[in-house]
Amino acid sequence: MHRGLVHVLAWSLATGAAATLSWWGVHTVMAGTAYDPPRALPITAAEAKAKGPSPTASATRGPAAPPSTPAASPTPPRTSAAPRPPASAPAARTTPSPAATAAGRVRSYDTDGGRVVFDLGPAAATLVSATPGTGWSMQVWKTASWIRVEFTSGADRVSVICTWHDGPPRVEVGTY
Repeated sequence: MHRGLVHVLAWSLATGAAATLSWWGVHTVMAGTAYDPPRALPITAAEAKAKGPSPTASATRGPAAPPSTPAASPTPPRTSAAPRPPASAPAARTTPSPAATAAGRVRSYDTDGGRVVFDLGPAAATLVSATPGTGWSMQVWKTASWIRVEFTSGADRVSVICTWHDGPPRVEVGTY
């Protein structure tokens, strides 16, 4: 009986030490990957009245987005095809909604494929967020003088392109 108790005690100590060591290793790695939750953009009273009653907010929070850095390298497309220049096509419905920030104007563009939010400064722009709609996928391309967000669903494509190479930033929305 004494021998069995010693084995159980040794097994318990070894298991506890292994679990503690594993927890410490995972905790150390995961502590460096935590991101701050995304900042919320203010909604003006006039904007809230124009949109009508808002849907109820969910009590749960999704995963936080990684912080964006202006010096980040361009994000390559997932496919090997190069991005097409915008063709003249009828524009999709957009709802720009400005909000003042220190860096520039934050504008939101709601399309059939999803929603894109840009921070438009006097000489450049940054992508704040891009969220595909249900059933749509998304790709983002970034260069030093333009940002393109493309939503696809089957054969349907919606592109939101922000350019600032020859003046202040301007946004074009098109369906292809």
